[in-house]
Amino acid sequence: MEIRHITENDDFKAVRNIYEKSWQFAYKGIIPQDYLDNIPKEKWGGNILKNGRTEIGAFDGDKIVGTASFCPSRWENFSSCGEIVTIYLLPEYIGRGIGSQLMNACIEELEFLGFTEILLWVLEDNHRARRFYEKQGFVCTEDYMDDIIGGKPLREVMYLRRK
Repeated sequence: MEIRHITENDDFKAVRNIYEKSWQFAYKGIIPQDYLDNIPKEKWGGNILKNGRTEIGAFDGDKIVGTASFCPSRWENFSSCGEIVTIYLLPEYIGRGIGSQLMNACIEELEFLGFTEILLWVLEDNHRARRFYEKQGFVCTEDYMDDIIGGKPLREVMYLRRK
């Protein structure tokens, strides 16, 4: 498995497919199924490499099977933190340690940039992801934000990791 930065030469359609398949798998029973079944194909279309984030991918040979993104915190009140914005895998690659490799790459690069605290947001009801983040040394804080996805009110909770 190769973990590296995504470049203009990579297949953005394959990256978008990872987002879509991952959402459909990870958020089943959390986000309304009708929304998951009808995710607009362009939902993540124009943002890859144009959103101020560093995008990395996990490549199994020539096939991209996972992706992650990070940046300085997007939240003014957490401006001293780095932020891991996304970590997504094709469902058939979950449980193989690839998520941990992507997470470690994000952490290493953010620490190299000087961040000693790294935050991320996760849907409160996404217990699988929360266990994964806790195993990676992240701790749930009291910070949260409410959102509506597919017409359903949902809460995101913030996790923080200190060096």
